[in-house]
Amino acid sequence: MEPEVKQDETFTSEGVTPAEEIDTAPSVSEEADNEQYQQFTDKVTALLGNLPDYLSSFFGQYRRPIVTIALIFAAIIAVRLTLAILKSINDIPLLSPLFELIGLGYTAWFVYRYLLRASNRSELVSDFNSLKGQVLGGNKAKVE
Repeated sequence: MEPEVKQDETFTSEGVTPAEEIDTAPSVSEEADNEQYQQFTDKVTALLGNLPDYLSSFFGQYRRPIVTIALIFAAIIAVRLTLAILKSINDIPLLSPLFELIGLGYTAWFVYRYLLRASNRSELVSDFNSLKGQVLGGNKAKVE
């Protein structure tokens, strides 16, 4: 007995156009999309072309606030870096007590040199006022 083989029915749909009859012209929406894309690229190109002029005028107009913000960030980074270095030095076993002894010794010398006698205190005040004048630009003190 031979098995019966059924032939597959081919699916045909009415209303489907053959490949030869498909129109290859772009639709209206595709043309609008291309036009919008072209306008967008023109705007981006114009913006990038004027970017150096825009940045220089922006920096010229806001120079002081930008420099101030940059200095604040630099100071924060410097403080954090200094604290990290000090923490790593503190972790070395003998350096921490050594630095404390050096600090105590310098404090004792400073008290003995400038704070015990009235003549030395007046010398310290005059040195401080001279330095303050140099930094703030008040009086033109001589630099020794």
